[in-house]
Amino acid sequence: ALLGTGLCHAGAEVEGFGQDARTSPPVAVFNWTAQLVEETYTNITQKCWELFVDLMRNVTASELCEWKVISRPYSLLQACLEGWADHLRYGYPNTLAERYIFQSHHRYFHNCTLEHQVYFDPPEDVLLAMIIAPICLIPFLVTLVIWRSKDGKAQP
Repeated sequence: ALLGTGLCHAGAEVEGFGQDARTSPPVAVFNWTAQLVEETYTNITQKCWELFVDLMRNVTASELCEWKVISRPYSLLQACLEGWADHLRYGYPNTLAERYIFQSHHRYFHNCTLEHQVYFDPPEDVLLAMIIAPICLIPFLVTLVIWRSKDGKAQP
């Protein structure tokens, strides 16, 4: 709660008392350990998830796969997870954030199908033939052009 209100400034620096600030190194107000940052981020991400679940209560089952309806709650979840990770210098993406994203997909969007056809890469042997054929064709065409130009007769 203190982090969100701006009362707590992680990484804030103060000058030493009775010393010239130009010669003494700055002293950090808080020494955030990795464990404290992770614990704080875990608590905050739980609140992000609770907000997302609360927003998703307003979405009917028939609207769960409509992006224009779910984009706001989904984007807010993602922004909350990413924003707090950045604020705490925790790193994003991270396993905890990914867990909440996967949980949202599993809980709300698992029955959504794509309306458009999904295109896949062809099998490797077909792909290889499609790559090698033009490469082999180029030397043949160059040879053909050189052979035809050796005729020596001027073309009109």
